[in-house]
Amino acid sequence: MTILDGKKTALEIKNEIKLKVSDMKANGERVPHLAAVLVGNDGASLTYVGSKVRSCEQIGFESTLIRLEETITEENLIQEINKLNQNETLDGFIVQLPLPKHINEERVLLAIDPKKDVDGFHPANFGRMALDLDAFIPATPFGIMQLLERYKVPTSGKHCVVVGRSHIVGRPISILMSQKGPTGDATVTVAHSRTQNLSELTRQADIIVMALGIPEYLTADMVKEGVTVIDVGITRVADEIHPKGYVIKGDVAYDEVANKASFITPVPGGVGPMTIAMLLQNTLLARQWKV
Repeated sequence: MTILDGKKTALEIKNEIKLKVSDMKANGERVPHLAAVLVGNDGASLTYVGSKVRSCEQIGFESTLIRLEETITEENLIQEINKLNQNETLDGFIVQLPLPKHINEERVLLAIDPKKDVDGFHPANFGRMALDLDAFIPATPFGIMQLLERYKVPTSGKHCVVVGRSHIVGRPISILMSQKGPTGDATVTVAHSRTQNLSELTRQADIIVMALGIPEYLTADMVKEGVTVIDVGITRVADEIHPKGYVIKGDVAYDEVANKASFITPVPGGVGPMTIAMLLQNTLLARQWKV
């Protein structure tokens, strides 16, 4: 069994980007610039954005954090986004989700210039990705594909079951896995919370991508020997014994499933670290595509 180490792989990718940024500086070129828009004071969002800003500093990117009051109107937020769209020194930016309930997330995401949409959420990027054209791929699916490629996980002709149909993970990874390429050419089944007899599908699968959001849902009796398991789930589960009062669980019952798997991602330390690394990769691409 091989652990797909996202923490180690993300560090390798960051170091690769850092070298490219050093070359840019040596050639007198402007380095990539990433901005993050944070509305309100949600604790998890503050943590995520802080991690992204620190990652930018580590690899030599310019970074800007724009903090806005939770009470900002939707119109004023879109005005702020338009300023970022027009800022020529900015290569890409993200709007940290979730947004306050009075703001329509779809309207906000549609307001982002697709050429600066390094989260890969804009329909223009989703459509280009589906057509196998140059596009910003959503960071989590992008990270999964990198893990599969760098660990040389066999995918061609394999049956891949994706459990989850979100626009951020489930749908894009199902498209990517079915496309031609070194980590594609799989036959893909998309399942979800309404799928009947889900365990029958997962037992047939050579590759399973779990993005359901239910802790330890996938158990050993639901998989076959030699399966590859990608766990996208990340849920805080109360634990009175733990100093923090909770533990982080994925969608996979790791200890039991790992005994049957050929490749598996841990939680934490699997897909999560890859997400930030691929956001940085998208920002580098945005800078390069401007040239």
